Amino acid sequence: MSAAPHARPLHVVVLAAGRGTRMASARPKVLHALAGRPLLAHVLDAATALGAARVTVVVGHGADAVEQAFAGHAVHFVRQEPQRGTGEAVRIALDAQPATTADETVLVLYGDVPLTQPSTLAALVAHAHDALALLTVEIADPTGYGRIVRDAGGAVRAIVEHKDADAATRAIREINTGLLAAPRPWLHAALARLEPDNAQREYYLTDVVRQAADDGLSIRASQPAHAWEVTGVNSRAQLAALERTLQHTIAQALLDAGVSLADPARIDVRGTLACAQDVSIDVGCVFEGSVEIEADVTIGPYCVLKDCRIARGTRIAAYTHVDGATIGADNRVGPFARLRPGTVLGADVHVGNFVEIKAAQFDAGSKANHLAYVGDATVGARVNIGAGTITCNYDGAHKHRTVIEDDAFIGSDSQLVAPVRVGRGATLGAGTTLTKDAPPDALTVSRAKQITVTGWKRPTKEK
Repeated sequence: MSAAPHARPLHVVVLAAGRGTRMASARPKVLHALAGRPLLAHVLDAATALGAARVTVVVGHGADAVEQAFAGHAVHFVRQEPQRGTGEAVRIALDAQPATTADETVLVLYGDVPLTQPSTLAALVAHAHDALALLTVEIADPTGYGRIVRDAGGAVRAIVEHKDADAATRAIREINTGLLAAPRPWLHAALARLEPDNAQREYYLTDVVRQAADDGLSIRASQPAHAWEVTGVNSRAQLAALERTLQHTIAQALLDAGVSLADPARIDVRGTLACAQDVSIDVGCVFEGSVEIEADVTIGPYCVLKDCRIARGTRIAAYTHVDGATIGADNRVGPFARLRPGTVLGADVHVGNFVEIKAAQFDAGSKANHLAYVGDATVGARVNIGAGTITCNYDGAHKHRTVIEDDAFIGSDSQLVAPVRVGRGATLGAGTTLTKDAPPDALTVSRAKQITVTGWKRPTKEK
């Protein structure tokens, strides 16, 4: 969900310096994948949707890897070494990026809290033009989270971390999510006044709440539409649970758009999936990268589709893998077919079981129904490619192209040694090894002469 850009200049600070020891991984936590993309990528998407003027990412553990992974993004990286708390991290970010205008708003996000919706963040930022705005949520078990402490009138007075809280404070169920927004001039000054007077001897960002109360600055709290929007990832178990939450949300959106899912709990979208109405998707399918599917397409069970386009009316049978291919209308593909990058299928093409196609074009009405490999080839219209046929496209150093013109018939168990051309209407007899061009409208056969040896005995083992 997108949100309209914030009216005031917005500086988004993303905290991504933590080690994430509970992940038990050498990889920085923010680079672990959710729906096929790093956690940090989801956060940066939200910042982009808000129309942020600047985005600063604070890195520490695994800084080189994080910076390299997002080298092409319009973000500024600063390093926090050593890590001495969230308050210090935000101060380092603001010091590294001087204010461009006096009315800049700062929004603080976390690299391991990936699913906060832009609409939720836009509402938070809207509260921050003259106040400290906090995103809070009530949960059944607040153990481990900072508690929101309010006064008798309901105004927020402070955030107390769990480790520093007494029994009465720990009974509070409203927690701090860590996400906040504030006017930059006040926030920058407040961060400079922080002291590490806590059990961890760190500079807590949450201490600015008490400062706001002391300064007489309004403190406003808003809540997300869904609790999962503020769920962080601290372990692989939490990451797996959040994956299912996100996939459920994606599945519900597909259902609402007119897509039939055999089981909404058994679909994985690891990128973007755009479906027209009346698409049917069976169980266990995985969609990676950018996938576009037109109306009335059926996807059988346990298919993997990556970076591909499928035109209307096509049927993809079970266990088919499609990667980087464009599939025309009313095709029949699979089961157990593999379409590799550069494959382009016209209308009414049939690709059957255990057929692999790579960097090849099939024009309308052509068929390869069984056990074939067609690579680096141009296949015309209404061509029939028999079982066991292969294009021998690689000589050990270079790839070569095979051209099969319209209405050709390739007999079973043929080998087409590229570069070679099969003329229009030509027929290759079964078992042909074609090393020279086959002329049009003629039968070409290349096989050993069949002989029968009478009186021959099959060898037997001696007893």
